[in-house]
Amino acid sequence: MSVQQQFGPSLRNEFLSRYLDNLALLERLHRLMLDVIKDEFERLGVMTINPVQALLLFNIGDHEVTAGELKSRGYYQGSNVTYNLKKLVELGYMHHQRCAVDKRSVRVRLTPKGQEIRDKLSDMFSQHAQKMQQENIVDFSTLDSVARTLKKIERYWGDQIRYIY
Repeated sequence: MSVQQQFGPSLRNEFLSRYLDNLALLERLHRLMLDVIKDEFERLGVMTINPVQALLLFNIGDHEVTAGELKSRGYYQGSNVTYNLKKLVELGYMHHQRCAVDKRSVRVRLTPKGQEIRDKLSDMFSQHAQKMQQENIVDFSTLDSVARTLKKIERYWGDQIRYIY
């Protein structure tokens, strides 16, 4: 007998409430991270790109990728990837080139200007991690446990999408 069967609707309602609280927290954390990036870039005088575009550069890193690969890696959803990639190419943060194998597909990689942005974000994230560790805000085992839990939720949600079709 499962714990939920043993304790009935009360525990199920409590679990649902906690689940919904966590979903709201994930949304708030994402928006807050974008605000932190925006504030850091304003402080550094980087005004030409938005936080979503900066994260795109950060996640591409040293790789050469297509928009489809970014979506399949789970970094970005929807049409905004294509728009943001086009904008980053126009602003000189990325190079783009048609794939030799599939002419419909375009591969992108960072320019030196894009690498500067990636490095700024990398430095900021490193500083955050170091400060959190020094100030005992969160320890490694907690981060590891949170990551494992979020990956389980990611797998569960991914399975839900696959079974819809």
